[in-house]
Amino acid sequence: MAMTAEQKAVLITYCRLEPEELEEADYALLEMLNDAAVAYLDQAGIPQPPEGTPRAGQYDLLRCALVLDAYDHRDLTMPGTLADNPSFRRRLVQMKLTNPVSNLGTGTEAEG
Repeated sequence: MAMTAEQKAVLITYCRLEPEELEEADYALLEMLNDAAVAYLDQAGIPQPPEGTPRAGQYDLLRCALVLDAYDHRDLTMPGTLADNPSFRRRLVQMKLTNPVSNLGTGTEAEG
């Protein structure tokens, strides 16, 4: 889902990025990280609330925080250590837990 110009501007400000220093690939990365954050929240049972509601502001702050965390921690390990990146590990585990399960071998027909 494409971000609006306003959402993009807020996200750039939240991440403390300089728009004049960003290239097209940087904007594409922010868009991808935003989509991932929205999906993460949705899979965690937090759907996007209607605009203009108090909950919308809370959601946007959480979405921006997830994007910034993913932007700042793009490595699989923590810099200078051999330890797993906890942000990466959380996203990986959530994808595993929310992956649709096939009905193969269960004796029921797969819906399709």
